[in-house]
Amino acid sequence: MRRLEGMPSKSSPRPAPNARERVAANIHRLRKANGLTQEQLAELAEFHRTYISQLERCVTNISIDGLERIAQVLGADIVELLQPPK
Repeated sequence: MRRLEGMPSKSSPRPAPNARERVAANIHRLRKANGLTQEQLAELAEFHRTYISQLERCVTNISIDGLERIAQVLGADIVELLQPPK
């Protein structure tokens, strides 16, 4: 079978997560580490629960101000939310 041009082979490494994926994974990880539900995090950061769910599923973007509010609630620096997931 011939490999199609532009198609990654099965042995290709997975590309590094983009910024939205990194933010989503880090919010989820830190929320769980803090023992918070999506609803609790949303309430503390003054967001709607569905918005937190959308962030964790990479459905929506977040502003820098919103990211800062979530970071403060999670006891993290905003930079930590942008780092590759641990």
